[in-house]
Amino acid sequence: MKIAISSTGDNLESVIDAKFGRCPYFLIAEIDNKEIKNVKAIENTAAGQMGGAGITAAEIVANEKVNAVITANLGPRAFSVFEQFGIKVYQGQGNIKDAIRKFIEGQLTEITD
Repeated sequence: MKIAISSTGDNLESVIDAKFGRCPYFLIAEIDNKEIKNVKAIENTAAGQMGGAGITAAEIVANEKVNAVITANLGPRAFSVFEQFGIKVYQGQGNIKDAIRKFIEGQLTEITD
């Protein structure tokens, strides 16, 4: 399983960014047997857009073939993109490594609208 996290930085010690569409990075983490495997950071090139950053950011993440997204907040148009791709979205905050652990343990709340 692959998950994407909206991040303030480019590593697992960063924190979840409060704004999905304008976060500086997305961390893409592969989860296998409840363990964090490969992690890569991708720059959110949509962050500087004048408008539509959430939609473009969602497309960037969807192109990474993720199964789920962890973020603090998400606009309705970005959520719609994830719905179209069948990608589930979960609310998280704080340290990214901790949020991934909570995701693995089923402790994060799914955002459904």
